[in-house]
Amino acid sequence: MDSSGSQELEQLFEEVSHYFALLSQPTRLKILYAVCQGERSVNDIVAQVQSTQANVSRQLNMLYRARILARRKDGAQVYYRIEDQRTVELCKSVCGRVAARSGREVPGVTS
Repeated sequence: MDSSGSQELEQLFEEVSHYFALLSQPTRLKILYAVCQGERSVNDIVAQVQSTQANVSRQLNMLYRARILARRKDGAQVYYRIEDQRTVELCKSVCGRVAARSGREVPGVTS
């Protein structure tokens, strides 16, 4: 492999590492689980995730900037929905595998 191909591969691995780091935080996974059920307001997400408004907003913003979530405003309310369905499928696959190995049933993740 030439040096330019090696550099491109190195950059790719760096980006993939950042992507998985983004998905490694439990609150972000809870947010994705909440939003998988359909578009949700920030208040709904905060209630389902059971975290502070500030923390959930920070995590939502990270997922939005990564283009995993999309958002829309309706007056003072902000609503989030899934933008990148492939990320959700990856999370479901991994969560399903982990749940199956531990014998757990998780609605929306395992069948």
